[in-house]
Amino acid sequence: MSLKEQLFNDLKTAMKEKDTVRKEVIQIVRAGVLQIEKDQKIDNLDDDSVLTVISKEIKKINDVMPDFEKAQRQDLIDEANKKIELLKAYLPEQLSEAEIEEIVAETIKNVGAVSVRDMGKVMGSVTAKTKGKADNRLVSDVVKKMLQNL
Repeated sequence: MSLKEQLFNDLKTAMKEKDTVRKEVIQIVRAGVLQIEKDQKIDNLDDDSVLTVISKEIKKINDVMPDFEKAQRQDLIDEANKKIELLKAYLPEQLSEAEIEEIVAETIKNVGAVSVRDMGKVMGSVTAKTKGKADNRLVSDVVKKMLQNL
C-alpha cells in the first residue's frame, strides 16, 4: 500500500473515530499532495514526494513553536507537539546523530572535501542519502562541524 493510500485510509478512520486533530493533520498533508499532483500534472505522487510534503508540514509546525512559547500558550504547544507526533508516524525511522556522522564522513571522503567551502557539495550528496530519515538542520550542523575539524 502506498503512503498516499495509507493517508486516505487513516483519514477515513479518523473521521469515523471523530479524532479531529488527526483528521486535520491528514487533510493538510493530503491537500499538499493533491496540490503537487495538480501543479505537476501527474496522476499519483510517489512515496518520496509524499514524505517531502510531510517533512515540510513538520517544519512549518516547528517554525511556529517559538511564537507559542513566547506567548506562553501551552495549549497550542501541546496541540503542535501532538500534530508533530502524528506526522512523524508516517516518516521512516529517523537516523541517529552517530549514523548521520558516519554518512557525512563517508561522503566527505568520496567528494574529496577539504574545507567548509565544500559544504554545498557534501550537503547535496548527504541530503539525497538521508531524505526523510533525518532533519536537514541536524544534517547541516553535523556537516559543518565535521568540515571545520578537517
